[in-house]
Amino acid sequence: MSEIAAQTDKAQPILALNNVEVIYDDVILVLKGMSMEVHEGQIVALLGANGAGKSTTLKAISGLLKGEEGEVTDGSISYMGQPIDGVDPEKRVSMGIFQVMEGRRVFDDLNVDENLIAGAHTRKHRADVKKDMQMVFDYFPRLTERRHTLAGYLSGGEQQMLAIGRALMARPKLMLLDEPSLGLAPLLVKEIFGIINRINKEEGTTILLVEQNARLALSIADYGYIMENGKIVMDDPVDKLKENEDVKEFYLGLSKVGGKKSYRDVKHYRRRKRWIS
Repeated sequence: MSEIAAQTDKAQPILALNNVEVIYDDVILVLKGMSMEVHEGQIVALLGANGAGKSTTLKAISGLLKGEEGEVTDGSISYMGQPIDGVDPEKRVSMGIFQVMEGRRVFDDLNVDENLIAGAHTRKHRADVKKDMQMVFDYFPRLTERRHTLAGYLSGGEQQMLAIGRALMARPKLMLLDEPSLGLAPLLVKEIFGIINRINKEEGTTILLVEQNARLALSIADYGYIMENGKIVMDDPVDKLKENEDVKEFYLGLSKVGGKKSYRDVKHYRRRKRWIS
């Protein structure tokens, strides 16, 4: 665990979710008493299987649930000590929260420069926008030579770089990253995660990372949470999570017993849920 993470253990978190419940279409309960904290300067990994509620958690934080007929129906979400439950998404961006959506949602009909400028639309002081564009190009040199290319013609990796770069243009204090490795080649994923780590260390940006690739996420995170069925079932500093036998077996693909686990074994694990208590 980093020194920042150790120092912030007792400090007020930059983000806190307390017993949050989210319902879609007035009937589908997705988050069921979700509670977690993120401290300033950390990279926090939120892990779990498909359908666990990870993306819904990010949308609850960024305020993007309404567009999908979802709403927070119980609990509270606070940012920098202030409740943000009723704050609209654009206001949350201006407060310093920016979500990079799953699937590299860039503006296909705008070029790289125009996408980056769009990321700064909530900023009041425009003088530093050009300087910040250069900062993005320093992190992602590949975008420099593509800056006048329409985003729809970029490769998947370049679009992911652009999506993260656009988030940086908003000068976020808290960046929410949803599956940044999705659909990308391993070498490119390694490069992008290295840059995410640099952004955290060099810009001081706090990052909440949702990721299927648990091994990679835990390689850069300070703290980790594991979700199942809409709630947290385990959390710990990353060093401790990596040593947990259940985490090794079901998230890192490691086991004391040789051979792959069968689907029956996995079902058995899900029934017993040894770590819930």
